[in-house]
Amino acid sequence: MERRQRGISAGLLLLLYQISQVGLQNIPSVTLGVLVLNIFLFLNPLRPLSEACLSVNEAVYRKNWQRLLLAPFHHADDWHLYYNMISMLWKGIMLERKLKSIWFAYIIAVFSVLIGIVYMVLELLLVIILDDPSYEMNCGVGFSGVLFALKVLNNHYNPGRVSSVLGLPISSKYACWVELLAIHFISPGTSFAGHLSGILVGLMYTMGPLKKIMQACAAGISFFTEPDRPRDYYTEYYGYYPDFQYRTPRSYFDYTGGLTEEEQLERAVLNSLNERDFGGGAHNHGQRPYGFWFPPENSEEDMRRQRLRRFDRR
Repeated sequence: MERRQRGISAGLLLLLYQISQVGLQNIPSVTLGVLVLNIFLFLNPLRPLSEACLSVNEAVYRKNWQRLLLAPFHHADDWHLYYNMISMLWKGIMLERKLKSIWFAYIIAVFSVLIGIVYMVLELLLVIILDDPSYEMNCGVGFSGVLFALKVLNNHYNPGRVSSVLGLPISSKYACWVELLAIHFISPGTSFAGHLSGILVGLMYTMGPLKKIMQACAAGISFFTEPDRPRDYYTEYYGYYPDFQYRTPRSYFDYTGGLTEEEQLERAVLNSLNERDFGGGAHNHGQRPYGFWFPPENSEEDMRRQRLRRFDRR
């Protein structure tokens, strides 16, 4: 396997242009780090592609396990890098802001290795089922397996969307499967097993035990936090405020009241105005947490008094 292009090339220049259009300040830290790492290793590969790609023959029989770490971050050519990193850019922006940077980095690290393991298991199954030892020699590189896993996560956290695959509207629930088949038929040289491995690992996280296993492994590390805890609306951080007792909502719809994003924003503004009316200082123990809480129903007399207080302040 030889790299078709080296150094600065059209795909790399276009990738850098797209990143500049988004703006470095708008790209979360881990996503930006993954982009930089892949671009750096494209320009300065640690190994030739033939020594970085992952296969059953090299990793299992020859014990070259370091390929599990090398293969995801090396690419065959500049366009391979471009398409993978553009996909990573948008998926990373959406998922990292939702899951928090530390947890997102944890996911990237685990997925990168685990997808390689699942890939080799699938190739071994093909050898057994089809009685074709050539599958042991299939050697793959690239970040696309991780991207398919992230697509499963993105569809899980943003359900009900419609994706366009080859110009056809496809429910996001099935989009990754349609893309898997479409890419295989359009570009037969791509690794079907590698992409399928990504989908399977994504499903292991969203529907299987992987997420709980990762949480259990991270439980003793202080800077890891539960990624599904609702975030404070006004910050990008999870956690508890020191000056009040926080109660976790029973579900997402309890937290948002089932409102749309526009209605949530309107509610947040109204809540902010109401907090000012309550006279709570920044360190007042009676202060309510920021977010989408719903004030109790006021009597007509209470509402009249609040309006008078607003009028007196003008």
